[in-house]
Amino acid sequence: MEFLNYHHLRYFWVVAKEGGLRKAADKLHVSQPTISAQIAALEGVLGEKLFRRGGRSLTLTEAGHRVLISAEEIFSLGQELLQSAKQPATLRPRRFQIGIADSLPKLVSYGIIKPVFNLAQPVQVICREGKADDLLAQLAAYRLDVVLADEPAPSSLNIKAFNHLLGECGVTFWAAPKLAATLRRKFPKSLNEAPALLPAANCALRRTLEKWFHSNGLRPRLVAEFDDTALMAVAAADGLGFMPMPGVVAKEAAARYGFHVIGHTQQCRLQFYAISVERKLTHPAVQAITTQAKTMLFG
Repeated sequence: MEFLNYHHLRYFWVVAKEGGLRKAADKLHVSQPTISAQIAALEGVLGEKLFRRGGRSLTLTEAGHRVLISAEEIFSLGQELLQSAKQPATLRPRRFQIGIADSLPKLVSYGIIKPVFNLAQPVQVICREGKADDLLAQLAAYRLDVVLADEPAPSSLNIKAFNHLLGECGVTFWAAPKLAATLRRKFPKSLNEAPALLPAANCALRRTLEKWFHSNGLRPRLVAEFDDTALMAVAAADGLGFMPMPGVVAKEAAARYGFHVIGHTQQCRLQFYAISVERKLTHPAVQAITTQAKTMLFG
């Protein structure tokens, strides 16, 4: 098994940052031939040239640019580690890495994670947004502490995960004031042929909406569908159509976007989960979001 020599990588990094061997040699207090030998050794391990020589100047190759990006991340993390180690344990931020399914509305996501910022011990929160399957794979590799989603982890995935139900709620329909005033009358029949802004077809909210539309004989006119609920809200605020929103964030949505309520239904039920690799939750930040979500947000 080969291991990366971080001394070689650091010499490369300094040369790339300083723009040449002479400045790098002055900064590292070593000779230029020593640096050249270290970089040549790194190129031998990676199997690619990292610099293109032109007279006295050095320019990064395409491979060099890729390695530089990785080196920046590696040495930045190393600096963070040193700074963190010098802090008292009580002041040292604890990293909390959250995966958030992109189908989860932003207001709901923030409502769930908000208690983390009130913990006694400082927490450094890292939020990763993406497709649920990709996030669950990262969870299984212990690159995430928890995944927030609007559906449980499917049993078909070859991943050991536990679904912790945070709560559920109905759906509220919103629109800009003028359109809301029109559609509020005779709700829900008023939604038939009304301009609609809906989430993407593959998400839980869209599927439960389609069932509800069908059971009530409604066929809204689809203007646009969105993966990003924040963008959908901007379009709705511009009067392009009505949009659905989890009822649990109804008041905040009205205040933030200036929406007016068209109507609400409890027949559309949305569920929200914290998915972990632990049956019993032990991370203090995960405990905080599950407890607060059950008692305050969805209580």
